[in-house]
Amino acid sequence: MIFPPDLSLDSLNQMGKNTMTDFLDIRFTQIGEDFLEATMPVTDKTKQPLGLLHGGANVVLAETLGSVAATLTVDTSRQHCVGLEINANHLKSVRDGLVRGVTKPIHLGKKTQVWEIKIYNGHDELTCISRITMAIIDKK
Repeated sequence: MIFPPDLSLDSLNQMGKNTMTDFLDIRFTQIGEDFLEATMPVTDKTKQPLGLLHGGANVVLAETLGSVAATLTVDTSRQHCVGLEINANHLKSVRDGLVRGVTKPIHLGKKTQVWEIKIYNGHDELTCISRITMAIIDKK
């Protein structure tokens, strides 16, 4: 397990209170050995004018998953994680329901981490794939 053994879904969901995560109703739903999962509803808050899930909302879900996962792998009394780069390929449009994102590490280094995030629609079809690079910064 790469995450703290006492980690709970409730504690993850409390982290996002009164932030964009809360505004978009992103909820962590599963903690695995080497992955985190969260969902986000496709509503007026997350759609673009054509009625499709906004690509930026996909990126918010991806960055939330990657950033939180990275933070959980470091000693936060000594270090914190910040995003260096994120990209997303939007593969299939989504009009309604929930999307589910799953993040897994590609690289867990001392100064950088790379996480892959796959986002699926309600039919388990891959709709977006994203990759985030995180910098691990020592606190001063």
